[in-house]
Amino acid sequence: MRRLLIGTVTAVAVLLAGCSTRSGDDTGTGTTQKASPAAQRSSDFGTLKDVCGRGTAKSSPVQGVTADKIQVGVLSDVGFTKRSEFVDAAKVFTSWCNDAGGINGRDLVPVTRDTRLMEVRQRVLEACRADFALVGGGAALDSLGVQDRLKCLLPTFPAQSSQIGAIGSDLQAMASGPIAGYFQYAGYYSWLLKDKYPDSAQKVGVIAGDSPVTKVMAAQFEEAVAGLGGKASYSDLYPAAGVSDWTPYAQSIKKNGVKGLVFLGDFPSLAKLEQALTNIGYAPDWIDANSNAYGPAFPQLAGPALAKQHNYAELFATAPLESAADNPAAQQVIDLFEKYAPGKQVTYPVLRAFSAWLLFATSARDCATVTRKCVYDNAMKNTDWTAGGLQAPFDLTSKEPPKCYFVVEATSKGWQAADFKPDQGAYRCDAPTYKYRGDYGKPATLADVGKSLSDLT
Repeated sequence: MRRLLIGTVTAVAVLLAGCSTRSGDDTGTGTTQKASPAAQRSSDFGTLKDVCGRGTAKSSPVQGVTADKIQVGVLSDVGFTKRSEFVDAAKVFTSWCNDAGGINGRDLVPVTRDTRLMEVRQRVLEACRADFALVGGGAALDSLGVQDRLKCLLPTFPAQSSQIGAIGSDLQAMASGPIAGYFQYAGYYSWLLKDKYPDSAQKVGVIAGDSPVTKVMAAQFEEAVAGLGGKASYSDLYPAAGVSDWTPYAQSIKKNGVKGLVFLGDFPSLAKLEQALTNIGYAPDWIDANSNAYGPAFPQLAGPALAKQHNYAELFATAPLESAADNPAAQQVIDLFEKYAPGKQVTYPVLRAFSAWLLFATSARDCATVTRKCVYDNAMKNTDWTAGGLQAPFDLTSKEPPKCYFVVEATSKGWQAADFKPDQGAYRCDAPTYKYRGDYGKPATLADVGKSLSDLT
């Protein structure tokens, strides 16, 4: 158990961010804007109309649903990570929705299911006994509970999905990527390798934490780089327990002439590596810091190294917080946090959680009788889900990844939009499709546990 825990500590940051999402720390991205009273009172969210509202709901035999409430679970590793983003998002969204009348008169009641990293199965089993669905959360080791979730026919509307067994599993309504079996960063990497830094394509390096999970991710990235016309000419692992001196790694990167660096690990370690690279006078053309580093903590830790090192991250097709002045939906999230959770920070995972909550709420709103089947079916009908403007359109009916993406760059002044040539509003929507050829596992299905969609009621 001790070996497993050590091995997963490094993987947690990558899993929470690489699929979807984890910001730097609870210092968050500064959100000092004052809330707009009109935005607070409205039952609309961005371009979505009447998300929540009053009604005349009656009692229901459905688990987690009564005449006056709908209870849902929120998975979170908060007891391990001490990052409360999913819990905060649940509080803010449901407070706003309930003030507007709830889901046709029923209050949304979120129950935090704290997985503490390793207790995913226990929390899923608790949710199976009490909750209507899982909404707006995520766990780094989410595949540990997917079989039990399917056995009890519990739908999930996650903010993130991390492991191969969970990504794209049955009864999962993802409001945005990833898509099982596909490289989720194909547009971003095509931009890096072909447009921005074409000379780097044959000199890509991959460094990953030495754990079973991140080693699989490293293999996927190496395959995808090659599939997109590049070459991973250098790869290395670093101890999951940490590195006291990153200089040898920096020297190896320099010796091998790495021009593009993929880093699959915790961003404090990446900051130290970049300081070591700067100290020996070497800078790759680009470094993929991944969305784990998106937040104020990484630029602060990297410090002067950012003047030499070029860090990028893809936020899938989610509007960055820096765009709030031009994006009413992002601004509305900030406004709602100002009202319902003052002092708490709006982060990238919060935006993804809001998209999940909005998908669930609008799907439940449109059910004459709230059942798991109705809510799940309604969600899976969406072909251009934008969460009211928080993200580029996402087709939940498609089995292929979306074409749109957004890239940010870390600077000494913080994160900002990169010069990635958007072609549809704030997004660039020309991503190629790359399907993995290697066997990395597959998502869990209802058939795996002897069930089918016909069992869902």
